[in-house]
Amino acid sequence: MKIHYECIACAVNQAQKIAEMSTEDVVQRKKAMLFIAKKLGEFFNEDSVPATDGGRLFLELYEFLRNDDPFEEYKRLSTELARDVVSDMGRVNDLKTALKLAIAGNLIDFAVGYDPRKAEEDMLRLASGELYIDHSNELFSELENARSLLYLVDNCGEIYFDRMFIERMREEFPGLKVYVAAKEGPIINDATVEDLREAGFDEIAEVVSTGSKLPGTPLEYASPGFLRLFERVDVVIAKGQANFETLSDLKDPRIFFLLKAKCTPISRELGVPKGSLVCVRGRY
Repeated sequence: MKIHYECIACAVNQAQKIAEMSTEDVVQRKKAMLFIAKKLGEFFNEDSVPATDGGRLFLELYEFLRNDDPFEEYKRLSTELARDVVSDMGRVNDLKTALKLAIAGNLIDFAVGYDPRKAEEDMLRLASGELYIDHSNELFSELENARSLLYLVDNCGEIYFDRMFIERMREEFPGLKVYVAAKEGPIINDATVEDLREAGFDEIAEVVSTGSKLPGTPLEYASPGFLRLFERVDVVIAKGQANFETLSDLKDPRIFFLLKAKCTPISRELGVPKGSLVCVRGRY
């Protein structure tokens, strides 16, 4: 997905969050935002992919602020709450419900002050609704005949709902070899390979790195090993907006995107109302 006019303002807002999470010093925050203002023209042009070039910009800001993980505390709180919600929720028997919970996991703000009971109620309410675009039957049909699945995770916290979905898929399709990929290192609140291992993903799948810290899965920045894996797997499930931004232009029918259209550019690309939940095949 190429950049839309709103994406630059979004990148600036995210940069402000990074500055605020990195330091309490307002002078340093101002310097950080002036640094971003000078860099914008270097990173964005008409052919930019928002997640990729925004991510490159954020990594430079991390270096400027001398903080390689500004979201560390936020991610810790997200992980604790999501883990508790999944534990309280117990086993989910229906595969379609597990899929919708995996999408809904991205919608809850797993942060300070969120009552786990309220989070569980919200998750189940969201999972009871319909998907605006629903290619899940095509996904399950492909998995019946597939030998391998690559699952691209998105954020911390929600990975516990991804694990629930993957466990159900393994039960439903016992011959399926599952690979789960995350970032090589921290970028905003995205899950890393270390986060996957802490969540026990290596007990249910083979954990792999994209070879990059950048949001989504920009293949031009991926490691050769990841590229070989990406090319040979039968089915790819890609979670979240950043994966859609970096992979949708491939029009690859092996890819199924699970996400909420949180912003106007994504809803415009998909032709759905803002806020819609979708399971959409790559050839959309």
